[in-house]
Amino acid sequence: MFAIIGGSGLTQLSCLEISRRQIIRTPYGEPSGPLTFGRLKNEDIVFLARHGLGHTIPPHAINYRANLWALHSLNPTHVVSVASVGGIRADLTPGKLIIPDQIIDYTYGRNFTFFDGKEQPVTHSDFTLPYSQKTRTLLLQAAKSADEFIFDGGVYAATQGPRLETAAEINRLERDGADIVGMTGMPEAALARELGLNYATIAVIANSAAGRGNNLAGIPLKEIYAVLDQAMIKVRNILEHIVSCHGN
Repeated sequence: MFAIIGGSGLTQLSCLEISRRQIIRTPYGEPSGPLTFGRLKNEDIVFLARHGLGHTIPPHAINYRANLWALHSLNPTHVVSVASVGGIRADLTPGKLIIPDQIIDYTYGRNFTFFDGKEQPVTHSDFTLPYSQKTRTLLLQAAKSADEFIFDGGVYAATQGPRLETAAEINRLERDGADIVGMTGMPEAALARELGLNYATIAVIANSAAGRGNNLAGIPLKEIYAVLDQAMIKVRNILEHIVSCHGN
């Protein structure tokens, strides 16, 4: 089974032939919403809307542990996260797609590990390469097969949200080596690693980050949704091809 986590702009997968929806309870509470099961290009798929079906859960309040635990219970072969981000690097303009290969965590106060509690032994997980290379390769192959251009590699800066960043904060992230900025990359990626999931991200550039491109004086939030609507057409195309590649 192939798992897809949809972010802003992808609260449902319109190309999915839905068979059922199921609420899965976990030791960490309930996920963001019911899991949607169906078939895409004759491949079994489970889809989860990260922010809830009505896009009502802000990034800092998402129950990441429940989301990942629920998906892990289904033993998926791959987990693809779709996330909207801001572009810091000059060539990462609105509407472009990128598959990051590194991440920097600036979040705080989130439940970021399954290895928590006085009765559990201290457990470390290797996070040198935070995304599954198997899943990244599959995404790149699917993008090529779908004839969709996608950037290979980049550093995702995960910030707390829900507010967007200041121009000075973006300058700092750039000095730290970040190429894109988003609010949901962590602890999602780390939790996926703790569970041994093949997890990777398709990041959609929804806007230029604060102080970048045409956003010197502010980010026009209304324009973001129009960009996402068009970009998600490309994402759906890639997802249709990735399950085809995976099936082969």
